[in-house]
Amino acid sequence: MNVLGKRYLFFGVSLLIILVGLGIMVIRGIPLSIDFTGGSLLEIRFDGQSPETTQIYEVYDEYGVEDVQVQTSDTGSYIIRSQFLENDDRDAVIAALSEAIGEVNVVRFDSVGPSIGEQVTSRGALAVAVSSLLVVVFIAWSFRGVTHAFRYGVCAILAMIHDVGIIFSATAIGSILWGWEIDSLFLTALLTVIGFSMQDTIVVFDRIRENSNIYRRLDFETLVNHSIVQTLQRSINTQLMTVEFLLLALAMFGGVTLREFAGILLIGLLSGTYSSIFIAAPILVLWENQEWKTWFRKPATA
Repeated sequence: MNVLGKRYLFFGVSLLIILVGLGIMVIRGIPLSIDFTGGSLLEIRFDGQSPETTQIYEVYDEYGVEDVQVQTSDTGSYIIRSQFLENDDRDAVIAALSEAIGEVNVVRFDSVGPSIGEQVTSRGALAVAVSSLLVVVFIAWSFRGVTHAFRYGVCAILAMIHDVGIIFSATAIGSILWGWEIDSLFLTALLTVIGFSMQDTIVVFDRIRENSNIYRRLDFETLVNHSIVQTLQRSINTQLMTVEFLLLALAMFGGVTLREFAGILLIGLLSGTYSSIFIAAPILVLWENQEWKTWFRKPATA
């Protein structure tokens, strides 16, 4: 099985998916929840009524509340996002909705101040940056007996960036189809995917290290391809049997609250398995062969 022979096809597929998501975020903006932007989320139901969202907007406008977004859920409730509301303001808005439309049942109310949103964002970025640096140092130290050990760490980080890009792209697409947002659970799923992706990548790299001591006469590309094939069955079976089927069941039957979280994990872990086999190791070969030197040149005449 010549996996590395199709490496540019794999690169192209990943790049296409990531560019689609980036395009959506450029056009529509990043779908941040109140966990990051700060604000209030009010989910309500009206007894025996299904009013138009314009009626809800009118009530909020009367009180001068800005940045209002109203969505309907699968359960028939209304999810209203707005600027940060104090408890008194929330009670006044609920009372106005009851008077203008009908009796209101509050399903949930979440409120996050702008300072907390900024703190969540900065700490999440710091956690990813620190973990990436530690991974490079750890892999470089663990592979110190291999030529160009530092490259293994860098390729692992590039595969991780690939997975992060796939997750953001999937979330951008999900924001159009299902109203997905980047919230605190998204950050939890993202860090989980990073950990799983690193684990799979290190397994593949470790097999390359072992085979480099056994098959010393093989050229590097053949050696890496052989190592990928050896770990292919283990990686796919482990992910499908122990994780993916469970997350698929959770996404389908776990309820609305966990659906987005399970969906992001499902896509992210699948991307992590994909990147460890079809992205990280091929980049290692590309770097070893210095293939960028011939990308824009005409092929040599035989």
